[in-house]
Amino acid sequence: MYGELRRRLMLGEFALRSRLVEERLATLLRVSRTPVREALVRLLADGLVERGEDGGYYVAQPDLTDLRDLYELRITLELRGISRALEPGVRGHDPALLEPLRDQWRSLRDDQPEPDPQFVLMDEDFHVTMSRASGNAALTGTLASVNARIRAVRMYDFLTADRITLTILQHMEIVEEVLAGRLEDALRAMRRHVGESMDVVERRAARAITQMALNRGRRHDVDRGSH
Repeated sequence: MYGELRRRLMLGEFALRSRLVEERLATLLRVSRTPVREALVRLLADGLVERGEDGGYYVAQPDLTDLRDLYELRITLELRGISRALEPGVRGHDPALLEPLRDQWRSLRDDQPEPDPQFVLMDEDFHVTMSRASGNAALTGTLASVNARIRAVRMYDFLTADRITLTILQHMEIVEEVLAGRLEDALRAMRRHVGESMDVVERRAARAITQMALNRGRRHDVDRGSH
């Protein structure tokens, strides 16, 4: 139920700012109101819906306002987490963190999960662990904060199998280059990886916004009636 409603929201099937009424959604999705209510709470936490002044749930617009600025900050933090090990006197990356990380993503390559926006959490864990292995806790904390701010739109990156596949392969390349001490190669791989992700996220989120706008003004059962 949660996954189906999330999918429809991310494809822009509901008009922008339309009210999501439990009873209407339950009828549309052929379920009872209880799973709908639970799904809306989770979607609120995801940032895909928002609460109105009347207490109802409304379709939220993907926020692309600061996306490029936050991605610029993100890549700066990611690259610094790798490059600081090139400086004299700085300890290299911790293999006790990176070797299990490499093994985890090898397993994902061999048994790839289905496309799912929640894959963003596994992706975040990879990048935060890479940062943590660099030994700078402040850098890692800032990266985690940036990730949290762009999580709702970054979920658009993981709607298709090809993006899951490429993300897994790029993660493996990055961690293996760092473990081998090929930091310049790791920097190039990280920059390419994050840049491609930003392009996909921006394009897909913009498409969803366009679809929501097209649906605005049309008659939708989900935004009529009351709880």
